[in-house]
This record gives sequence, structure tokens and C-alpha cells, in this order.
Amino acid sequence: MTTLSRVSVRQWSLAGLAFCIVMMAVALGLEHLGGFEPCPLCIFQRIAVLSAALVFAVAAIHNPQGRLGAGIYGGLSLAAVLGGIGIVSRHLWLQSLPADEVPTCGPGLDYMVEIMPLQEVLATVFTGSGECAEIDFVLLGISLPGWTLVGFVLLVLAPLGMLLRVFFRPYVYRWEG
Repeated sequence: MTTLSRVSVRQWSLAGLAFCIVMMAVALGLEHLGGFEPCPLCIFQRIAVLSAALVFAVAAIHNPQGRLGAGIYGGLSLAAVLGGIGIVSRHLWLQSLPADEVPTCGPGLDYMVEIMPLQEVLATVFTGSGECAEIDFVLLGISLPGWTLVGFVLLVLAPLGMLLRVFFRPYVYRWEG
């Protein structure tokens, strides 16, 4: 435990940022090279990855030395990753529904954003869309949202590593006087 708590916030952040870049590269590769069109929940998952990447990038640049900075960046990045886990869990639940219980397909996300208030767009997307229940890609018996969940579970290690610094790093008091 002591060795992991010695890893700096910058090192955890760079590891998390690198993993976010890999996740986005795979998503964009599947979209542009594989021809898979992302559904609204896939787009929200990408927003969660980008949110975590932004926190990781700022944390890497700032590289706080104290517990407060590590706690703030660890907490913010953990919130983004847990949000992504929540979204992908909803996606997997929709994919597990029997065909007769799948919600009907609604309008595209671009159209909804143009004509609806944000709260209504979020409610519509999270109550489900038939296009989010389609399984277009399976690798080793796991659908694309399943692999995204694996990615988020691995990504959660970076914020947890930052939070280790908060709770297990010895406090050093320095008298400035």
C-alpha cells in the first residue's frame, strides 16, 4: 500500500489520461473505420470519458503535492468515471431486455438537442431508445457496451490511486517560522 501511495498525482493522471485516449481512439475507430453509428447512450459514455480525461489533464498539469489537491482531482475524476459506469450499465440493461419490451426508437440525439430542453433530452435518452438496445458488435461473447464497462472499471483505478494518496500518505508537518 505504501508503494502505491508514493505514485504522484501526475503519474496517476497521466495513466488515466492515456487510458481515456485509448478508449476514445477505439470508439472513434469503430465509428469511422468500422462504420458503427453511436447511439445516444454511446455518445453520453464518450462525454463521460472526455470529462474524466479533462480532469486527468488538468491534474497532470497542476500536479498538486498535498492531500487536498489529490482528493479534489481524485474525487472529480472518480465522479466522471462512475457516471460513465452508470450510463453503460443502463445501456447493458436495455440490451438485456426481451425484444417485446424494448422501447421504440425515437428521434436522433442531434434532433432532440435542437428542439427539446436539456432536461427532456436527458430523460428521453435514459428512459431508453430502441437503437440503444441493438447489439451491433460482439467480441468474445461481450457486446460493445460490455467492453466499455470493462474499460471504465479499469479506468477507475486512476482516481482510486489518487485517493490512496489522501488516505494512506503520511502527513508531514513542516514548521515555517
